Amino acid sequence: MKNSDKNILLVEDDINFGALLNDFLTLHSYNVVLAKNGIEGLEKFKKSQFGLCVLDVMLPFKDGFTLAKEIREIDKDVPLFFLTAKTLKEDVLKGYKIGADDYLTKPFDSDILLLKIKSIFKRKQLINSREIVKHEFEFAKFKFNSKLRTLQFESEPIIKLSPKENQLLRMLLNYLNDLMPRELALVKIWNDDNYFTSRSMDVYIAKIRKYLTKDPSVEIQNIHGEGFRLIINK
Repeated sequence: MKNSDKNILLVEDDINFGALLNDFLTLHSYNVVLAKNGIEGLEKFKKSQFGLCVLDVMLPFKDGFTLAKEIREIDKDVPLFFLTAKTLKEDVLKGYKIGADDYLTKPFDSDILLLKIKSIFKRKQLINSREIVKHEFEFAKFKFNSKLRTLQFESEPIIKLSPKENQLLRMLLNYLNDLMPRELALVKIWNDDNYFTSRSMDVYIAKIRKYLTKDPSVEIQNIHGEGFRLIINK
C-alpha cells in the first residue's frame, strides 16, 4: 500500500534551496515531489496523494496563499506548512486563516523543519487513529466529553463547560504534549487574532487551568509568544 503520509509536496521557487530541502527530507525517508512555482505545484498536487504540503509564500505565477486555498478546495484535510521570508504578523495570520498547520521564517535550521514535520504527521496519525470526530477523552484522572461539554474529575460532580472552554480544551487535547499555536487557536475559535481576543483566550486558559488543578500531574504550559502546551507529568 502506498503510504501517502510519507509523500510531501514541496513548492519552492529557489532552485538551490529547493534541491537542498528535497535531499534533506529524502535522506529522512520522505518521498518529496518538488515544484518550482504555484501553477506547477497545483498540477502536481492533483496527480498524487500527499500527507503534507510545504509551500513557500512568495512564488511566481501563483503565490503560496492562493495555492493553499486551491489545495484546500480539493482536500480540506491535508496539512499545510508555509515557508516565508516575511515576519509580518498579517502573513502568519493569513496562513492560519487558510488552514495552515505551521510555518517557518527563512532562514531556518533544517532540523527544526524536520521536527515540525514529524510533529504534524504525529498529530495527524493520532487524530486519524482516534477517529476524525472524537468527542470523548480520558486524560489523567479526568473524563471529558466535548459533545456534551462536560468535564469530570474522578467521581466528583460533572462540570458543564462554556462553548469556548469546550473548544479550547478539545484543541489542547488534540495537541496533547505538543505546542498548540496561539494564533491558530485564536483564528479557529475566536475567528480573529487581536488584543481583545488574545486577552479573552488568556482568561479561558486560566479557567481551564483552575478546573485541572484537581490533578497535579496535569499542566498547561505557556510557551511565551508561541502558544500553550497541555502536558501530563508521569
